[in-house]
Amino acid sequence: MDPHSEPYKLALISYVELVLMRRGNANYHLVMARLGSLYGCKISDCYEHPEYLKTVLKDVYQEDYKSIVSQIKSYLAELVDVKEICDFFKIMES
Repeated sequence: MDPHSEPYKLALISYVELVLMRRGNANYHLVMARLGSLYGCKISDCYEHPEYLKTVLKDVYQEDYKSIVSQIKSYLAELVDVKEICDFFKIMES
């Protein structure tokens, strides 16, 4: 990973965690557990593998999935033109 993208990764992961925690601890912990059991990873690993996060969020949040992605994207509005952030949301929204 490009060392210049580290601040973008931190911003993205922080907002993903913030949005999920605001939706409730039980589901947040369920997301963490499923990422660990299915993929052997944490939310911080999903910057490089957004497809893992997409699968787990769709499973845990179902109908709320799109609103969660939208909320995360709104927090990162000023960074959506950054290639890595843009690529992340392309996968999350596909």
